[in-house]
Amino acid sequence: MSLTRRDFARKSAITGAGVALAGSVGALATAPGALASYDTDSAGEESADASGGVGYGPLIPDPKGILALPAGFKYRIITYSGKTKLESGEFTPSNHDGTATFDGPRGTTLLVNNHELKGPRANWKYPVPLTEGLVYDPAASGGCTVVEVRPDGQVAEWVGIAGTSTNCAGGSTPWGTWLTCEENSDRAGTNGMTKDHGYVFEVDPRDRRANRDPKPLKFFGRYDHEAVVIDPKRGHAYLTEDDDEPNGLFYRWTPPKGFEYGRGRFRTLADDAGVLQAPKCYNSGGKFVDDLSRATKVGTVYGVDWVDVPDRDARTVAVRKQFADGEITRARKLEGMWWGDGGAYIVSSYAREESPVQHDGQVWFYDPKRRTLTLKVLLGVNPDPSKDGAFDGPDNITVSPYGGLILAEDGEGVSHLFGATDSGRTYPIARNDLNVGTEEEPEYSEFAGVTFSPDGRTLFANIQDPGILVAITGPWKRQRSR
Repeated sequence: MSLTRRDFARKSAITGAGVALAGSVGALATAPGALASYDTDSAGEESADASGGVGYGPLIPDPKGILALPAGFKYRIITYSGKTKLESGEFTPSNHDGTATFDGPRGTTLLVNNHELKGPRANWKYPVPLTEGLVYDPAASGGCTVVEVRPDGQVAEWVGIAGTSTNCAGGSTPWGTWLTCEENSDRAGTNGMTKDHGYVFEVDPRDRRANRDPKPLKFFGRYDHEAVVIDPKRGHAYLTEDDDEPNGLFYRWTPPKGFEYGRGRFRTLADDAGVLQAPKCYNSGGKFVDDLSRATKVGTVYGVDWVDVPDRDARTVAVRKQFADGEITRARKLEGMWWGDGGAYIVSSYAREESPVQHDGQVWFYDPKRRTLTLKVLLGVNPDPSKDGAFDGPDNITVSPYGGLILAEDGEGVSHLFGATDSGRTYPIARNDLNVGTEEEPEYSEFAGVTFSPDGRTLFANIQDPGILVAITGPWKRQRSR
């Protein structure tokens, strides 16, 4: 059943202000460079002393030059590209990205770690090894590794899938597998590739045999995928696309009637199974919204209708280009997603001149029951990314067991992990102190793959360049909501 703009306008008029907070417990945002109920051209500053007890205090520089953390916290390096090795003897691949954790056997924690490696294998010093039986395209350099952290601290790592391209984010499933997303849609014959790319693949961290003969899940569409989440109640999958000219989309996939989820079940579906759709949004007055950057205040709510994708495999025209102006709603840099609180959190990292309104990050919440999108976090354009204290360019995201969200920065200049409470305050958790540039022109890689261990005691995160997986522990506490 579609949600027409007239329906949404009528419901908004009936419920009044209640619509503005549908599906939320409060507006998330306010902090250095962040905005709550302010317009995007009126960014304010907030000092660390004004945090009102939120967070864990100031970050302490790391004498080892890797990770600055608050007092009482510590980190441990789990994998390090070019230094740690796989079970098969090769070095850990580089360019760590999206990650999820799973309970493993005998008290272990399993992680599936994406490696965002694009183009021919010769371009990279440490591509994902072409492990027999686990290769999709032998010309491609990306893939996933599975990392096992044992109770005694020992670590093992092996290949989960190889021969895929630009494995960026992805998402875990309710049945305990990982969906890895290719953020590259090269056709066979382009950039040396021997197979088409731009697909989603499933990786099972517990069953190595299940990963043999990788099969692209073509029913999710072929485009520059970023992330995916599964609605455990209704069965829909939601996916983001990181692209521009024109801006990308986020999608909803509806499974075939009677389909039952579970390990290995995706492999049984036809390439055109289910229905892939793109969103069409309306504001509370029933007016069509062409781009999510139009929202300039936290608490903004849009009604969402869904429009069928004509050709999901993009045989002649890219999926996002198959829609005319006025047919769907776009957004720039649609990145990380996380399922929590009964819906999907969706990140738009930034918007620039290509978008109606500029910003340095949005987080939206899609409520499938109400079919609404609510703006939860809005970061104004950071005037000085080289200055520590302001946040910009959120990418990967997770819901914290201690309340609120935790986001990984992929912006300009200084790079952080930062938290956002339910009431709108943000606070730093970590800063990347590893300079991969020069002393004269320092450069700090993005954070990625932020996710808690199943027991909530350890926060895992990646420093993408050179490729480091860290485990952060310390005096975690529930954050004050106000």
